[in-house]
Formats: sequence, C-alpha cells, structure tokens
Amino acid sequence: MNSHHACIVQRDFTILLETAHPQSEKARELILPFTELTKSPPAFHTYKITPLTLWSAAALGYSADEILSRLESVSRWNVPASLTQEIRQLIEKYGKLTLQTDARSEDFRLVSEDTDLLGEILAHPSLTAYELSRLSDTELKVLGKYRGLLKQELTRLGYPVMDLAGYKHGSPLSFQWRNTDSTLHNKPFELRDYQREAATAFEGKDGFGGSGILVLPCGAGKTIIGMAVMERLQTEVLILTSNTTSVRQWIREIEQKTTIPSASIGEYSGHSKEVKPVTVATYQIMTHRKSKESEFTHMKLFGERSWGLIIYDEVHLLPAPVFRATADIQATRRLGLTATLVREDGREEDVFSLIGPKRYELPWKELEQEGWIAEVNCNEVRVPMSDELKEAYMYAESRQKFRLAAENPAKVNVVKRLLALHPKVPALIIGQYVGQLKAMAKELGVPLITGATSEQERTRLYTAFREKEITVLVVSKVANFAVDLPDAALAIEISGSFGSRQEEAQRLGRILRPKEGDNRAYFYTLVSENTKEQDFALKRQLFLIEQGYEYHVTDEKEVASG
Repeated sequence: MNSHHACIVQRDFTILLETAHPQSEKARELILPFTELTKSPPAFHTYKITPLTLWSAAALGYSADEILSRLESVSRWNVPASLTQEIRQLIEKYGKLTLQTDARSEDFRLVSEDTDLLGEILAHPSLTAYELSRLSDTELKVLGKYRGLLKQELTRLGYPVMDLAGYKHGSPLSFQWRNTDSTLHNKPFELRDYQREAATAFEGKDGFGGSGILVLPCGAGKTIIGMAVMERLQTEVLILTSNTTSVRQWIREIEQKTTIPSASIGEYSGHSKEVKPVTVATYQIMTHRKSKESEFTHMKLFGERSWGLIIYDEVHLLPAPVFRATADIQATRRLGLTATLVREDGREEDVFSLIGPKRYELPWKELEQEGWIAEVNCNEVRVPMSDELKEAYMYAESRQKFRLAAENPAKVNVVKRLLALHPKVPALIIGQYVGQLKAMAKELGVPLITGATSEQERTRLYTAFREKEITVLVVSKVANFAVDLPDAALAIEISGSFGSRQEEAQRLGRILRPKEGDNRAYFYTLVSENTKEQDFALKRQLFLIEQGYEYHVTDEKEVASG
C-alpha cells in the first residue's frame, strides 16, 4: 500500500477518501473539479463521479488524461481499467455534438462527425417531437424554436451539446465604472484579480463563452462580477434574484459603482413594476399567476426589451417555470451566479443545458487563504432532550419527530452560553420555525425578522445591525439569501430544512465577509442528540465539508465550560 495515496478509487464511480491520511486535503483538492461528495462519515468520505461532473470539468478545460492522471496520483491501488475506459467515453461525449447557425435560414444545425450518433438521435422516440431532419451525413436541421428544449432533452439522454450558435447583441447601454466607490469612503474602486478572471472566463475564447455559471463563495462579490460582465458587454440587462432585499442591493451597487443613471435602473417586484435598460426582478414575481391554470403574469418580462444579457443570481434557486422561459431565449447571453450548484430538486442537468456549463469555480478555502473571506470555525453542538421530550419523540410520527427535535427548548440555554462565549460579536440566530424563533427572540430580548416582517422594518433592523446599534438578530430563512451584513461574525443555527446542503452553505455565507482584526468567524449548528435531526445535520454539512470545512462535534457541556 502506498503511504502517499489517500483514496480508494472504485469501479462503480465512487472514491473513498481516508480523512485521517496526511495527504487527504491535497487529494480532496485534486478530485474536487470532477466529483461530488455524497457521504461524510468520520473515517472515509465518499465522492461520486457522474456524467454531469465530468462534463462540467470538460467545460472548464479538463481533459480525460488530466482527470485520469489525478485519479492515479491519489489512488491507493491501480484505477480500475473499466472505470478508465468509461471516463474517457463520457469526456469524449462533451463536444461531440455542436449546435451551429445555418447561414441559409434562422434555423440551426446539429453537427457531429459521428454519423451513427446522429442516426441514433434521429431515431430516438423522445426526440421525434423536435422535427429533426437530415441535412447531410454530419448535420441535422434544428428549428429555431427548439434550440433550448432540444439541448435540455439531449443532455438528459446523455448527449451534451456544445452550443456555438452565438447570441444577439441586444440594445446598447453605454457606461463605465466610477473611479471611486462612495461605500468605501470614496476610495478608488478596483476589481480583485479573481473577479476579473471570472468575468473573462464567462466571455470565453474561440466563441465558446457567453453563457454559463460562475461558482464563488458568499462574500466573494458575485454582484461585482455580474457588473464586470455587464461592463464588458455594454448592453441592456435583465437581472433575476431571490428576493426584494437582494433586488435593492443590486440596484444600490450598480448606482454606487457605475455611471448608469438611476433613471435607467428599474425594480420589478411585488412593490414596483419598472422596466428600464437595467431591470432587476425577483424569481417570485416571475412565477406569479392568478391560479394554477392561469398563465404566468410577468413571464413576458423576458421579451419586454432587447436584453443583451440575463443574469440569474442564486441560480441554484431558479424555479421550474423559469427553466421553460429560459429554453425560449437561448439567443440571449445568460450568466448564472451561485455559491453552490447543488439543487435540492436534482435539476442540475437543466441548469447545465439551459443556462450553460460551469465557466469558473473558486474554492472557498482558496479565498480564505488570500484573506478575501473570513476564516470560519464550524461546530456541531449536540443538545440532550428532557425525559418528557424524549417520550413525546419516541411516539411521534417520522416528520413530527424531526420538528420536536429541532424545536428542543434546551437549545435556548445553549444559545445564551454561546453568546456569552463570544461577547460583543455581531451575531445571527437562524432557524426554520417561526414559533421557535419568536420564543428565542423574546427570551433573549432581541429583534426578530421573519417573512411577515415588512420590507421597511427589515431594512431598519438590517441598517441598525450594520451600524452596530444592535448586535444580535434572530432571523428566519428570509436571511438565507443575499442579505449583506458584513460585520456578522457569529451564526447560530437552531433549526433547518431537513438535509438542505444549499441552505447550510447560504447560512455560513452570512458570516463570510472579511473581518477586521483576526478575520475569524464562528458557525454553530445546534442539533438534538440521538435524533433524526442529527442524521439530517450530516446531509446538510456535505457541501461545506466538500469545500474543506471541518465540523467539530461537541456536546452542550463543553459549551458550558467554554
């Protein structure tokens, strides 16, 4: 056995990483671009290679040789020959089919040197609806209206399409960066190196850019990167994001950092319906309809102006109806921004085929080492239940068990001790259940923000927190997304959405902005001991463990002793 190799690479496309191995961190970094973490018990973490992880790696420029070389370098034994062969075949599929323009019409050509493959596609029952026809041995005719839907279906069938059919320019919008940023006390504003790299990666080279996903941690300035792409394209843009707070943050950043006049920027939300050269809308408003049978009232926004770019902020939250609209606008450049490509509904393939492949990814730990995000200490605190609660838990049905454990009243004292352990550190107490949050806010005597809190009151409380007038906020899942609270350095998660990996990433993201002094932050997740909540916590933590974060498991007695 080679002592330098931390992984066991198995023929079923799984990789076991021995966590105690001295080379485990290096091995994790090497396999991360083409795998995903699926299990994280203490001794061995299980990573999975899938067609989508391989195609995403291929889109970033990784060859089969590079991937196999990395596997050989981390593997304790020889990589199985059958796995090597299948990886080569899957990587070869990316780029085998290209979608190109047809000079003679507004239709497209599906092109491949593999004439048998085109024959298979023509004969496939689920593709007959797309009215494909042969132009030659190496080309099929694709009607313009099917550009997106065909790519979506082909990806599902295991035939990823490289779309080289180009994009319309959209209406021009001329603007520049401001030389100074009022939020930085009028200091010169400059893009960070990785922000510039990400924007360049989206543009691509040799005609391959113009659509795709940029993956960076919360706190890395994804809004700035979106604006950098806008500045390069100089075109009208539609920006879709997760909530009204985020809409207003985008508008504020654009006003402060660019020369685009306020009169050219519109908010399109439940509160306002402005369509301007730069329009920022919520996903909720896009999917609004009067009844289940009705049309989506505001989906027409996609065609309201000649957009040259559509930005999907928090693309992992993209609602299903917006996929359909996105399939219809493949001639418009599409930029997805996210901290994690994990989707709890499993529709990562649709993001890949309709928004585009991953163009750039920056590991969280790399940014931490550079000092651009805070160094976070992650802890899971196991909280015992009272005898009375244990008895109620024992006889409850499955879903009720989780809720009883999540709302364990003993968590209140643990929160108090954690706040005492980190005095004067700006803190967010985050949870899932409004009743639990109300009780917590009342017990601590601190403000509470939930979905029912008015936009005006939310803004007032967030501002007071930023200005250090209040140092503790209790927040529901409304604070999971796009809330800019740069000084928050302590997050205590008292309950969550079952095994949601994306939620855990977003919650940690609330405290990642760089801090003055030692640039440290603290994340605690409180789970009831020996319950379903403990099992779900393992699932929730998967994505962050994949990024190199380590959860220290403690019990509440250790918190008491500090």
